[in-house]
Amino acid sequence: MARTPWSLSGALRGMFAKPTIDESTWEDLEAALIGADFGPTVTEEVIDDLRAKVERYRTTDPKDLQRMLREGIEERLSKFDPTLKLTERPAVVLVVGVNGVGKTTTIGKFAKFVRNFGRTVVVGAADTFRAAAVEQLATWAERAGAEIVRPQHPGQDPASVAFQTVERAKREGIEIVIIDTAGRLQTKAGLMDELGKIRRVIEKQAPIAEVLLVLDATTGQNGLAQADAFLEVAGITGLVLTKLDGSAKGGFVLAVQERTGLPIKLVGQGEAIGDLTGFTPHVFAQNLVG
Repeated sequence: MARTPWSLSGALRGMFAKPTIDESTWEDLEAALIGADFGPTVTEEVIDDLRAKVERYRTTDPKDLQRMLREGIEERLSKFDPTLKLTERPAVVLVVGVNGVGKTTTIGKFAKFVRNFGRTVVVGAADTFRAAAVEQLATWAERAGAEIVRPQHPGQDPASVAFQTVERAKREGIEIVIIDTAGRLQTKAGLMDELGKIRRVIEKQAPIAEVLLVLDATTGQNGLAQADAFLEVAGITGLVLTKLDGSAKGGFVLAVQERTGLPIKLVGQGEAIGDLTGFTPHVFAQNLVG
């Protein structure tokens, strides 16, 4: 018989069904939050806040604790504005992230997400060092109903592909431009040079609306450590979390926003092209805590 995957809401269900709040409740809650990848600092802050509220309101009802936890998580998530800034025409979005996080598939899903709102989209395949990445991106763009600008030859300068993509958008009146960038883990200096050059050539034609960093939610804190170079040099405006299936690692959402100071703008929760959605703190907190 297949085992049911662990989830935070599942772990909390039994705890909140108990008749009263006692010391074992706090121990179980701490273990559940750590298990859901909140990280030790955020876990401690959440529990300290809840203990203070339980004392202030003199409650012993676990249902009150559940509501306070849900409201507390929503409040913390709501400190950041998840709105995508796509009002420029064309609105140019740079997508960055290390290889293996699902960056290429995320761009395809993002193109579909935007197309669902009736916007026209062109994708620029500026990860020119991997021929497979260009082909994969072309497949996803076609599925999304988006145009694509490919490199004219292998190893073409990524900045020139980005330039040609924005040029095409302006020429054809395409509303949204999504630029894929190389995900090689390289020196910060090399990364800064490449992204800096891409930014400069784009900004000669149009302002950059968003720079989105793609993170794999299943890698948790390790993924964030890998992405530190991008956070430092790429002028990130928002985060996209991929592979956020269920709530097993949902605490990473809260931890990553608080550590980076950046809003989560999109979340991917499956493999299908429609499985990328905007981030809503209320819905997320509800799903996470139950």
